[in-house]
Amino acid sequence: MLDARDRQLLERVQLGLPVCSRPYADIGNALSMPEAEVLERLSRLKQNGLIKRMGVIVKHNQLGYRANAMIVWNVPDNLVKQLGGHLSQFAFVTLCYQRPRHAEWPYNLYCMIHGKDRATVLSQLEQLNAACGLTGFDQKVLFSRRCFKQRGAIYQPTNSRSLTHG
Repeated sequence: MLDARDRQLLERVQLGLPVCSRPYADIGNALSMPEAEVLERLSRLKQNGLIKRMGVIVKHNQLGYRANAMIVWNVPDNLVKQLGGHLSQFAFVTLCYQRPRHAEWPYNLYCMIHGKDRATVLSQLEQLNAACGLTGFDQKVLFSRRCFKQRGAIYQPTNSRSLTHG
């Protein structure tokens, strides 16, 4: 069950974490709550399923990464986990995951590379294909054409017992 302090904390967290060495202490100071209590409450809210996950949103364009590509492969389902594990070991791979295929879109392995220029990204892709044995599989390289707004979840109180993502 949520109390008023949980609601205050969720309202503050949905604004994003401060960029500092101790963001939970800063949030606690803003709410007159000790850092340990902030961490305990967030942990409990996550355990109870009210927070799905906490993560970082990196604004790649602002950091000079303007050649951002999603690479998709159509690989046998029994190889996805193995190949994805191998792909994720490369420092320049920022995301790697599986999605179900669809009749009009047969790709099931996805990987994101953020680069400063297309030539570098394509060179890194060649490295991935060779090192991971992906050259024989159908693939597409989808470079971003524009940047969409990135943000975290919004929590809206629906009653005294629960919150929903809005």
